[in-house]
Amino acid sequence: MANIKSQIKRNRQNERARVRNKAVRSALKTSQKKVRTAATEGDLETAATRNREAARSLDKAVSAGVLHKRTAARKKSRLAKQAARAGS
Repeated sequence: MANIKSQIKRNRQNERARVRNKAVRSALKTSQKKVRTAATEGDLETAATRNREAARSLDKAVSAGVLHKRTAARKKSRLAKQAARAGS
């Protein structure tokens, strides 16, 4: 355990950020899973709607610093491909 006051505060801040980041990552996984599920069921309309929601949440995660922008771009691209394949 830290003895220095500033480090004690830093530990509290880090813990809050860790919990917040974990919640955001979990929500991202859920939104991505919804896109994949709709795509495998062949529901093009639902897949497109869910894909927009997932892309938006990925962008929000980037702006919050939870994900790197290239990671989010890669995930958005892969989801869009899967959603587009749902129609065929």
